[in-house]
Amino acid sequence: MTAAPVAPPTDALPHALLTASPDRADAEFLRLTDALWKDGVATAGAPAEVPRLVAALSGADELRQGYLALLLGLLAETEHTAGGGPLTEAVRDGLAAYLPLLTGSEPGGPTQLAALYLLSHLGDDRERILAAAAGTELTPDDRTRLERCLQPLDPEDVVLGRVWPSPYEWQLGAEELAFDQDWIRALTPEQLAATWSSDTRSVLAYTGAKAVWALRNGRPTVVRDTSVHADARPAEPPAPRIEEFSRFADVLRCPACRAALSFEATGASCTGCERSYALPHGVLDLSAGAGEHDEDDVLQNAAGLQGIGFHYENVLRPAFLRVMGQNWGGAISPVDEDAYLTEQLSAVDGPVLDVAAGAGRWTAVVAEAAADGGVLALDLIAPMLAGLRARLPEIATLRASALALPVADSSLAAVNCWNALQALPDAGTAISEIGRALRPGGRLTLLTFRWASDPVYRYFQGSHAFPGSPDGIKLFETGQVHAWLDEAGLSPVAETGPGTFVIITAEKR
Repeated sequence: MTAAPVAPPTDALPHALLTASPDRADAEFLRLTDALWKDGVATAGAPAEVPRLVAALSGADELRQGYLALLLGLLAETEHTAGGGPLTEAVRDGLAAYLPLLTGSEPGGPTQLAALYLLSHLGDDRERILAAAAGTELTPDDRTRLERCLQPLDPEDVVLGRVWPSPYEWQLGAEELAFDQDWIRALTPEQLAATWSSDTRSVLAYTGAKAVWALRNGRPTVVRDTSVHADARPAEPPAPRIEEFSRFADVLRCPACRAALSFEATGASCTGCERSYALPHGVLDLSAGAGEHDEDDVLQNAAGLQGIGFHYENVLRPAFLRVMGQNWGGAISPVDEDAYLTEQLSAVDGPVLDVAAGAGRWTAVVAEAAADGGVLALDLIAPMLAGLRARLPEIATLRASALALPVADSSLAAVNCWNALQALPDAGTAISEIGRALRPGGRLTLLTFRWASDPVYRYFQGSHAFPGSPDGIKLFETGQVHAWLDEAGLSPVAETGPGTFVIITAEKR
């Protein structure tokens, strides 16, 4: 265990949390946490304080019990990647006090959620914890998260990349399992262990973020996307039609040399460097040599399954908004997002590019809002684009990098970059490219996320490892986003942001 600098004495801090008024409980929790834990590292005095925290549970109401359980979980997590240690053992000693928080508190309420986060770290007590959970009212997703975090790694029987936000929400058939086993068998033992650990950490982070939000705000609410865009399962992609792309001949450019493209039935060719670009499944593949994902990111394999786009839009994306935007109460719904894009893009006159379009959920909204100018959709993940192509056969779909947009300077009337900036390897370069591509007066609509203001929730945001960000999500400060926009010649004209959302419309000067 790596210890942070010694913190001030904490004798009065548990008492302050226990006696604080409800409106002061969170502030006292943060004070106590700051004395024992800093950015995922325990302070030198933390082990001695664990017995006091455990003892305090017996005299606390449910709210304070939840905060104490959350802190004990944070302390155990400081040793989690190392497989435990003295601090974890000190936390384990309180197991008899934790199980009643799981079995006796309000089902799905803040205290039970905090207990789930704490217990998820105590793998050596797996059988006892799961026996208690078996007779407890838990949602299927909460139950399977607990089971996955307590499960030891078995290299002969392992699922990777399909456990977040919960294993329950991945219903894998024979084809999916076979696909996974092909790439999992190719991993080295070190890659296998590292990916398992990243998956576990991401599930723990989701559990912790849900718990801390609930302690502050009450029981979380799940908002379902009931739009026709989300409900329509994609069919097989239609036959390629080069006319979908040739009508954008004045916009599209070679990503290698920026020369114009010529179009034929089988794809496109550069008129400058003579590169050829194929049209597999009706997607114009302009990705060669421009911004592919890191080949060492083994989680990228889990994004390669056909049909991943539908699952992303209906399960993964809503869960991501809950965690990164603190959207557990549904402050931003898909209906809100649709309305914002429709309002901001309805007057656009000219071609629109949807950057990092995924499976096309918001491409469809953009196309409806800006119907007159035509829409191009761009992403790098081929199975996502296959889903988009099948769902929206009329949209010209490109496989290309957001860091080297295959379009001419000042050629676009609008660009949409929705829930994508944080997933790109260089956000500043992406915004610079958008600025280059927009004509004067052209619009950018942008949704991304900022870091939370408190260190605990910020830790949970950053502890998620996904394809393209295996070392954890990197979010932004709002001022940094504004600086990138200004450098790209863009000025905000509308802005909102409940929770930790950053939603901006900017215009090219």
